[in-house]
Amino acid sequence: MLKIKKVSFAYDKIPVLNNINFSVEEGENISIIGSSGCGKSTLLQLIYGLHHSDGKIFWKEKELLGPKFNLVPGEPFIKYLAQDFDLMPPLSVEDNVGKYLSNMYPIKKKQRIKELLEVVEMEDLAKAKAKTLSGGQQQRVALARALANEPELLLLDEPFSHIDHFRKNNLRRRLFAYLKEQNITCLTATHDSTDALSFADKTIVLKNGKIHAKDTPKQLYNNPKDKYVASLFGDVNELRLKDLIPSDKSRKKVLLYPHEIKIVRNSAIKVKVQNSYFKGSKYLIKAHLNNDTIYFEHTAKIDQGKEVFIGIKEKLIDTRSGK
Repeated sequence: MLKIKKVSFAYDKIPVLNNINFSVEEGENISIIGSSGCGKSTLLQLIYGLHHSDGKIFWKEKELLGPKFNLVPGEPFIKYLAQDFDLMPPLSVEDNVGKYLSNMYPIKKKQRIKELLEVVEMEDLAKAKAKTLSGGQQQRVALARALANEPELLLLDEPFSHIDHFRKNNLRRRLFAYLKEQNITCLTATHDSTDALSFADKTIVLKNGKIHAKDTPKQLYNNPKDKYVASLFGDVNELRLKDLIPSDKSRKKVLLYPHEIKIVRNSAIKVKVQNSYFKGSKYLIKAHLNNDTIYFEHTAKIDQGKEVFIGIKEKLIDTRSGK
């Protein structure tokens, strides 16, 4: 188990993290999300031991200490994949992956390298020099190398940021399935909502250096604490309740995702379309609701200036407004 207790950190007296507390069970996959500068990367670096922090960090019963105590950062059972991949450009892909594997058992080493290259879909480029690879290919090699001496705790900082979208989805499925099979605990700092929703057991939301929210991805998505949390998962509307229910006299607001708003034949809510954005299987429609902008989804493009009626499930409004 990983335990973070009262961890704070500042760069040159500028606070980055403030009183962070949480624990992670062995084998869990935790996503850490938040706006740029909220402290995601710094938190991973503190756990790895690149900085000294106020507070305590434990892996199982061992306290993880920073550079004031360890000349060489890190622990043998932790691997940290930073946003710079730190590969050896003159070496081949397979030599980079096997760099820290023992040469005592060459057949076993070769099998291990092959297995890892299959996980990151780089087996066809095993003999290629690292310097000839694209950024996305280098990132995949760095992922394989981080797994080579199978860690107990894996720290990933934006691990798919350079990888093509068409390859990213399959790679994520393969990687996180592998981590579960091997019972490897993983913390992923990410801007990508798919990392946070589809693969995490729990998600931690950071804001201004503090834990703003923490729960399962499903709970955070379906019941966001506020617009900040909801917006991390994509487009979101923050609408006044009285614009949805004319009889309401309160100042309450409701958070609604575009897919939760539908065009209907008739309702008390009429909007004027401003634009339609093609999204593949659907269109994202931008419209005006009184003096506010609203986004919703529809199966077809809607002409600019057209007025349409929209509807939202009453139960959803009640839940989100706290009625």
